[in-house]
Amino acid sequence: MLFMVIEHFHNSNAKAIYARYREHGRQLPDGLEFVASWVAADLSRCFQVMKCDDVALLQRWVSAWSDVTKLEIVPVTTGADTARVLSLD
Repeated sequence: MLFMVIEHFHNSNAKAIYARYREHGRQLPDGLEFVASWVAADLSRCFQVMKCDDVALLQRWVSAWSDVTKLEIVPVTTGADTARVLSLD
């Protein structure tokens, strides 16, 4: 499954996030795959796409970062997959 992760930096402090990333990496548990990310121009949020089959892996990852960011997770599908589903009607 694909998940859009909206990362809200505490106090818009992107520096704390990137310092942790430089020191520890993404801290992804095995089975959770980073796909891509985009950062808001005002450095307040990051939008990431993650891939995994076990939601508990996302929960483990969220726990590792919860002291410096709030993570909102939205299950998503690609537009192509949605088009295929909707064409079945």
